[in-house]
Amino acid sequence: MRIDIITVQPGLLESPFSHSILKRAQTKGLLEIYTHNLRDYSTQKQKQVDDYQFGGGAGMVMMLEPVVRAIETLKEKVTYDEVIYLTPDGETLNQGIANQLSLKGNLLLLCGHYKGIDERIRQHFVTKEISIGDYVLSGGELAAAVLVDAIGRLIPGVLNDEQSALLDSFQDNLLAPPVYTRPEEFRGWKVPEVLMSGDHKKIDEWRHDMALERTRQRRPDLLDK
Repeated sequence: MRIDIITVQPGLLESPFSHSILKRAQTKGLLEIYTHNLRDYSTQKQKQVDDYQFGGGAGMVMMLEPVVRAIETLKEKVTYDEVIYLTPDGETLNQGIANQLSLKGNLLLLCGHYKGIDERIRQHFVTKEISIGDYVLSGGELAAAVLVDAIGRLIPGVLNDEQSALLDSFQDNLLAPPVYTRPEEFRGWKVPEVLMSGDHKKIDEWRHDMALERTRQRRPDLLDK
């Protein structure tokens, strides 16, 4: 998979993509991540990429021409399955979306900034809009990092144990059950006996029951799905 990201703050994305699972994915050649500085596509002397909004109002808007130039330049080299705009008013990211996008070949992400992008870009170039929650960030870079991480870990071969991703929270609209590791007893706090039984059928049943109960207590809205 290849993911290209257009941003006015490429430095914000250096650390998230150079550590842990995403670093492993790139080292294995399973995922390619490229960041592109939007200012490189500006024809302004000062590399300006924002301007005042028509009609007045507070806040600047990302200019049409640099974004279009960046998208069209990249599309000359790569065929994208989706052009995704990270925006607070997009579809809220969930595990199902991450699953679907992990099956794609090439993605182009556009990070919003200032008051957002000229609406004509959304109308003519963007194919999908994604939000990571009902709040506003300074820019779409952190949202892009979250999205790439959610997608990247699902690519076959990225995780050492591929079954692990299938048992994550939200994969079956349930939260993950409690997990334990050594020691078996600590300060009188014991691991549930069923997990020590070696009976995998009973263990699976216990985990499902615990996942169901945890979801019922913490996220009952998931059960409606």
